[in-house]
Amino acid sequence: MTFPVIGVVGGGQLARMMAPEALNLGFELRILAEGPDVSAARSVATAPVGDYTDLMALREFARGLDVLTFDHEHVPNAHLQTLISEGVNVQPRPAALIHAQDKLVMRRAIAELGLPNPAWAEVHNVAELLAFGEEIGWPIVLKTPRGGYDGKGVRMIDSPDDARAAADWFVNGSLLAEDKVNFTRELSALVARTPSGEAKGWDVVHTIQVDGVCDEVIAPAKDLSEDVAAAARSAALQIAEAFGVTGVMAAELFETPGHGAGFVINELAMRPHNTGHWTMNGSITSQFEQHLRAVLDLPLGATDALAETTVMKNYLGGANQNLFSAFAAALAAEPRVKVHAYGKSVRPGRKIGHVNVVSEPGESVDSLRARANTVASIIRDGAPATAISEGLTS
Repeated sequence: MTFPVIGVVGGGQLARMMAPEALNLGFELRILAEGPDVSAARSVATAPVGDYTDLMALREFARGLDVLTFDHEHVPNAHLQTLISEGVNVQPRPAALIHAQDKLVMRRAIAELGLPNPAWAEVHNVAELLAFGEEIGWPIVLKTPRGGYDGKGVRMIDSPDDARAAADWFVNGSLLAEDKVNFTRELSALVARTPSGEAKGWDVVHTIQVDGVCDEVIAPAKDLSEDVAAAARSAALQIAEAFGVTGVMAAELFETPGHGAGFVINELAMRPHNTGHWTMNGSITSQFEQHLRAVLDLPLGATDALAETTVMKNYLGGANQNLFSAFAAALAAEPRVKVHAYGKSVRPGRKIGHVNVVSEPGESVDSLRARANTVASIIRDGAPATAISEGLTS
């Protein structure tokens, strides 16, 4: 029997980080790339350029694959149904993927499972948005059901005047209106599931967002009660089972101490996720290896943490256009920090890499965060000449 061939639709950093895990396991990974210079294109031998919204391009890419999976959730559901009818092994299946593609579908399904949602409503016009705001109180959050990520497609509505000013948002149809949850912090429960039903979860983590983009992850979340952590992990596993999820799924949560279950579900992602990048250095099995195992219906790896705490820190595009010029100083400054670069061109606010650092016995979270931030800042902003000199001589 030959080793399997896995196709990933989308050439972003998630596909890029699957590549070394596939190589280690002897699998062949192919990428359907949006362009020749996308993040994952240089990490695999086969990366044809194609439009993931074009059924013919998807058909051509799917030839010879043992399984087709995803770097993102934007492939049209109808195309995936067609591929399945033609014998393509698509994982996760579109019936599961729709819950990450459409936030209204997700909210209805979460409610049917009896899991904690914020107060929400589907609104078709400003009048219905005003009625919802008057019912639950201002402020509220307005979301486009499809296409939003990293803070995009989200609008804060603080008053009736704000609601009236959002009239243009209804041009493409109904929207999701939600209570602006009074939460203490954001959490993420990451799980993986195989087509035959084996499922495992990692520790629930604390995620720190800046301008709607994940900035840091602390794994596991500190001072989280065992009951809430267990309930959050159980909810994610229940969702994965009920929706028929295969591969990795992230359930993003708001912590609400003293209210209901202690959390409400914010959003779902049916793929490896930014809040799981810490697993690359902090867990026995990374989310990327686990995703490949899962979509191939192989036994899942252990999800035990390798240290008491792991901190992940993203670095976005900043002043430094030549990232490698800062590597000597960054790596010398904190030799225990692991750097992951995505091979992307630098643009302000664009995710271009992350760093992980795992704790030594007794090391504080503050110390880990400082270490991670030091390295991320040097890479993002560029190392001053003194820092380079000190780094090369230390």
